[in-house]
Amino acid sequence: MTRTLDEANRAVSTIMGMPYGVARSAAAEQEAARITAEGPDEARAYALFALVDSYTSTPEAEKAFLPFTQMVRWWDERPDLFDGSDQHSLFWSFKWMVGLLARFPSVPTAQIDATLDDMERRYALAGNGTSAVAGERFAWLRSQGDPGTEAAYRTWITTPRDSFSDCAACTPSQQAEYLAETGHVREAADLVAAAARSGASCGDEPAGMEALLELLLLDLGDAAGAAAAHRSAMSHLDAAVSKEISVARHVEFLARAGHPDRALRLLHAHAEHLTVSDSPGERLAVLTHVAVASGVLRESRPGARVDLPGVPATTVAELDDWARAQAAPLAAAFDARNGTDRHARLLEAAWERRSRLLPVEIGVLAAAARAAAEVGPVKDPAVPDAPAGVDAQSPAGIDVGGFVDADPVAAALARADETPDPVAASGVYLEASRLAEEAGRLEDAGFALAEAAQIAAVLGDDEGAAPAFVRAVGLLRAAGSDPVFVGPVVRAAAAVQARAGDLEAAQAAVGRTLDDLGRATDGLPEAPTPDLARELAERRAAQVAAEVLQLRDVRARLVATEGRHAEAAAEAERVAEEFGRAGLARDAAHAFWLTGNAHRSAGDAAAAVDPLRAALEGLDVTDDRDARAAVADELVGTLRALGRDGEADAVAASLVS
Repeated sequence: MTRTLDEANRAVSTIMGMPYGVARSAAAEQEAARITAEGPDEARAYALFALVDSYTSTPEAEKAFLPFTQMVRWWDERPDLFDGSDQHSLFWSFKWMVGLLARFPSVPTAQIDATLDDMERRYALAGNGTSAVAGERFAWLRSQGDPGTEAAYRTWITTPRDSFSDCAACTPSQQAEYLAETGHVREAADLVAAAARSGASCGDEPAGMEALLELLLLDLGDAAGAAAAHRSAMSHLDAAVSKEISVARHVEFLARAGHPDRALRLLHAHAEHLTVSDSPGERLAVLTHVAVASGVLRESRPGARVDLPGVPATTVAELDDWARAQAAPLAAAFDARNGTDRHARLLEAAWERRSRLLPVEIGVLAAAARAAAEVGPVKDPAVPDAPAGVDAQSPAGIDVGGFVDADPVAAALARADETPDPVAASGVYLEASRLAEEAGRLEDAGFALAEAAQIAAVLGDDEGAAPAFVRAVGLLRAAGSDPVFVGPVVRAAAAVQARAGDLEAAQAAVGRTLDDLGRATDGLPEAPTPDLARELAERRAAQVAAEVLQLRDVRARLVATEGRHAEAAAEAERVAEEFGRAGLARDAAHAFWLTGNAHRSAGDAAAAVDPLRAALEGLDVTDDRDARAAVADELVGTLRALGRDGEADAVAASLVS
């Protein structure tokens, strides 16, 4: 039975709201095929656009050409079935296709020229503005190294913007890349900095523009500005749709700014970008930035170990050889297609950046952590009486409402909460911690320091965050703080320690806190009635049990990071089942997700299927659409790898129903 137009459009809209990935693409394929076969015809343009959109931001981007061609043909046959939104989507897709074709060196220049000319002709017939056409013509000429690039650039930036222009966040980055390439680095940096200050954002911004800005400022010798751009970029990285080029820029920046360990850590965390990209053009950009970084690191630590899946290199020197050997033929392929030497020249310019170094202090808390370490270990004095207004049971440690004016610690905490700049806020938390420790209020000091450490972690300063977290936990334990409240700090610290490779310390802290929680229900205060005593005991037991599960979940993740995948899978599954019995659906889903990942890492894809299904079912009742889509991607990919395509298709279909 044919669905109504509203039903079909709702199904496609559901897909359009999903994060990009294998599962979304599979669902879009099914909907486009169903609507093309069964109707309603009025929904076909929308379904085809959803499929084009789903492909373009994934490693399957090349597949977008077919549904785009089908959409254009459908427009030629039945323009009356395109509403205003469909028409806009069709013409917007031309921009994606021209840019995408240019990023594949196997596509001849004649085909790209023809597509661009067809775009210009169709825009004119439809009465659209010319900004998008001018922008795509400039980008295509620039990618070839054509002598007409400068004139095309001037035409583009002087053409009035219209509804088909790229957004206010993307355009400055595109302009700045060209300006920097042609030697106008200061102008490029000023342009991007202004865009970043404006708050402009989109799927890839401001993460992309700030990653570009840090390199521009590095080239200009502005260490302070580069550090600020890097911190901000790192705080936005996880939210970006496409991360590969931004990550590669960060790796280059960290190497050239004097942070080799951070550069290697970030590279290992995103190793997939070295072998899997949306297009050859993106891969060449990634390899170029990484090769600049590996060249810098090779000078100081050629034998440093690397372990990057799919990359036949075990040392930095071997990685450097590999990255350059991968980049050179890609650049040559683009130059052969274009009939110029532009990409060869860009590689030579990149290799010259290996010698352009500038020490940049990017640590948010590095200096503070060193100073704290010099103070020495915290001893265990008697727990001081909390001053009036302090709620000793509060994880924040303090109620600032009643005595901010009288209490400098409370005043500092209030000021930190109201400080929009995260770096400045971390400094205020550090000051609050210092004041509290001087006053003997170790619990307040510990929680304030933990807040500062977490800000540092978010901004990429694991070197500063790790020792700060360790000291924060020490302060809390010296204060005799409730382990139910110490647990979340230990968990946050463990995530940082794991990234820094200090798994032994993380496991030790988790183990000690679990031991503390094992004694946390002893010695409850007496209650006036047996019923109240029972209620308090049950409430306390539930609090302790919940934190124990959270810590066991973290412990399983640490075990997985150590490479003990079978052990991690077994513990994660036990934790997931206990989360489920406790009614914690989201936590159970994430633990089942870990179980599936651990089985896959152990080489047992078949064993991963059921826990991944359980994770997907658990996330169905949450509003965590990104996590749900990521689990669906892994489940669909796992089923297809096992040859169970029918089940994979059923999973994709379930995301829409």
